[in-house]
Amino acid sequence: MSLVHGAAWRLIVSPQASGPLNMATDEALLEAVEAGNSPPTLRLYAWEPPCLSLGVAQPAADVDLVALRRAGWDLVRRPTGGRAILHTDEMTYSIVAGIDDPLVAGGIVPSYRRMSRGLLAALAELGLATRATKGEGHDPGPSGNPVCFENPGAYEITAGERKLIGSAQVRRKRGVLQHGTLPLRGDLGRICRVLSFDSPQARQAASERIRSRAATVESLLGNSPAWSTVAEAFKVGFEQALGIVFEPSQPTDKEREMANALVDERYGREEWTFRV
Repeated sequence: MSLVHGAAWRLIVSPQASGPLNMATDEALLEAVEAGNSPPTLRLYAWEPPCLSLGVAQPAADVDLVALRRAGWDLVRRPTGGRAILHTDEMTYSIVAGIDDPLVAGGIVPSYRRMSRGLLAALAELGLATRATKGEGHDPGPSGNPVCFENPGAYEITAGERKLIGSAQVRRKRGVLQHGTLPLRGDLGRICRVLSFDSPQARQAASERIRSRAATVESLLGNSPAWSTVAEAFKVGFEQALGIVFEPSQPTDKEREMANALVDERYGREEWTFRV
């Protein structure tokens, strides 16, 4: 059954961008939708260079800055909650809609449940059998655990017992932003190289836990589909599961201007990144 009854949505497939510009673009789209200047939007994007993102309230002390610089990876703080994610070799999605849109209305958990239908359908298009976890909210994991992909939260996507898509959401007075990441390939434990642990043994143990509790598309399928193939699966999955009609587009000039301003004023500034 359609949730949005053939509603017209904008589909933006973005070129690779830096962490600050990606986060600024998501917020610029949210600002435009809240103001009534843009339609609800699904955006699909990637990151270059690789970037570690922190949840909005996560301590920056969770990051080993020396190791991060040695790896050549960027650092950004998201506008949404949750724990650290290493963005590389992945598909990232963001959904932006007005607060009364049928897809996001009613609070965090009901909206996660609805949006999970689109995510599940997208993964089915890729040949993956997955399910949405049940629960009342996100579980940050053990106290002091800095890593997002170690524990699934409510209505996040798993394959077997392994987490596959992690998502986070921010709700404002007039709009909602949810974004999340689907790892396509690579070693999910490598994030621990750039996080702070009490000992090398603790770092190694965390790496091993992530590898056992999270999955990539490649590890499940035995091959790594092209990024464009995954993007098409997201489009088809959301259309079929949620009744959305997508219009391919790009950010407006005003949205681009807003995103560039947000990089300068927030996401590219240490005052924001290291504020916690």
